[in-house]
This record gives sequence, structure tokens and C-alpha cells, in this order.
Amino acid sequence: MSRLFSAYVIVDWSAAAKPSTGADSIWIGVLKRDVRFRLTFESYNPATRAEAETRLAAILDDLKKRGERALVGFDFPLGFPRGLAKALALPGEKPWRAVWDQLAKMVKDKVDNTNNRFGVGSEINRRLTGGPFPFWGCPPKDALTTLQPKRVREHGPDDLPEFRQADKAAKGAHSIWKLYYNGSVGGQAIVGIPAVRRLKDARGEAVRIWPFETGFKTLTEADLEGVAVVAAEVYPSLLKVVPAPGEVKDLAQVRELAEHFAKLDEAGKLAAAFAAPKGLDEDALEVAETEEGWILGA
Repeated sequence: MSRLFSAYVIVDWSAAAKPSTGADSIWIGVLKRDVRFRLTFESYNPATRAEAETRLAAILDDLKKRGERALVGFDFPLGFPRGLAKALALPGEKPWRAVWDQLAKMVKDKVDNTNNRFGVGSEINRRLTGGPFPFWGCPPKDALTTLQPKRVREHGPDDLPEFRQADKAAKGAHSIWKLYYNGSVGGQAIVGIPAVRRLKDARGEAVRIWPFETGFKTLTEADLEGVAVVAAEVYPSLLKVVPAPGEVKDLAQVRELAEHFAKLDEAGKLAAAFAAPKGLDEDALEVAETEEGWILGA
């Protein structure tokens, strides 16, 4: 089987409220072929999400001009635990897209990284429960009656799940309801999903979101006819990465994850990674495919 992709782009996102570089900031790793068709790696460390979006667009535009298809991995969830769209009574037949559209309406993310992720979490809490649940985590100064710095209670059988099925499969993944502190993937998802939505909407059918738009299947060249980008959720911690002396861990992770997918593709094994996860029943697969999403490689 021939390679599905010519380039592998890994995006390590950040929900930081001010410009930031270095550790715990945004890193974009790009593994692509040079004029001699050798894979070469380059990285970018934009200080803001606005700069990151601009850089990513330029990267993808360049690859498109070269006629090269890219796998783009984002290190935050692209979907929420089952039931969120229904609980919020969001319109539309596709739960994942309904949530994306709702976040796009609510999120305010300025060019200097100032954002309202805590306000978004608080408002969704208000609509869901009227209290500080299920979203939690914020600086004490940002605490509200519907969002508290610490988690107020455990999830019960009548609540939305704390974890997606993919989070459980990945082992060690943090809950998307966590908006602050280390591992606050909820904050990253709130400001990240609208960015992926803009990327998708600007390029239409040339961008396919896995598994929402591709379904779970072993991808073939025919499946990707006319597709320039397949975007997927990735989880850098699936690999045991050891940074070089003095190297920022985030940089090492985007590089090694890009190399990991490239090696799988070269060996003809990456296509199967897009197929249905093993061990999920029919209902669970439908939920993952239409609502929660999945982590590539989990």
C-alpha cells in the first residue's frame, strides 16, 4: 500500500491568556519532504493562537501548492462526552458539529490571547445544571457561582460522563471538563475547536475531520480523492518521549509524534489506524463517530 500522506503536522495547543513561547506554549511541528524527497522536520513556536492559525494556514497552503496531502494532528479533544449537544438542545443532526457551532458563537479569543474560556465554561454550566458543574477550574479571581476553582463533586449516573471513551482508552488522559491547572484540556478544546472549525470552513471538503467526516474505516487513496488535509485528535503522551538535553519537551513531542505517524505510513500501517477501535460495541462506535471523536492511535 502506498503512503496516504506526504506531510505530517502536529499542533501542540495552548489556552494561555497572554502571549507565550517556550515550554507549555504552542508548538507546530512539520515533517515534510524536501526537493530530494527526504523527510525533513521544521518547527514553529508562535506566541499567540492568532499567530498559530496564520502559520498553520500558510503551511497548509504551501503543501496544497505542492500537491501534497497532510495529516494534521491536534493535541486536544475535538468532541465532548456523549450527550452534551442533546443536553444543551442544540440544533442540527450532527452532535459534534452542533457543539462546534455553539462554541464558535460563544468563544471570544483576541489577538493578544485574551479569551473568555472561563466565561464559556460558566455559561454552559448554567445551562446544564445551574451550578458550578460539570466544568471546573479557574483562578480564584475568576470564580463565579457557576464556575469554581476546584471540582465541586464527582460525576453521578445522571450526569454527562466525566470522560469520553477515547480518554479511557488512552489511559491517563485528563477530563475535558477541566479548564485550568496542568492538563487542562478543557480550556484548550474551548479555544481550539473554533480554530479547527475555521480551518475546516475555509477549505471545505478539502479538509476532512476524523472520524466525524470520514467514519471509522481503513482509509484508501480513493477515500481521500480531492482531500488535502485529514485532521485528527492526537495524544502526545501515547509515546514515551525523551527530550534532548536543553530541548523543550513540547518540541520533542511534536517531532516524535510526526515521525511516528510517518513511519507507520511508510510501512503501510497508518491507514488501519483510522479504522474502528477494537472492543467498542455498535452504540459506543456510533457515539465516538458522531459525538465524542477518538484519539488517533489510542
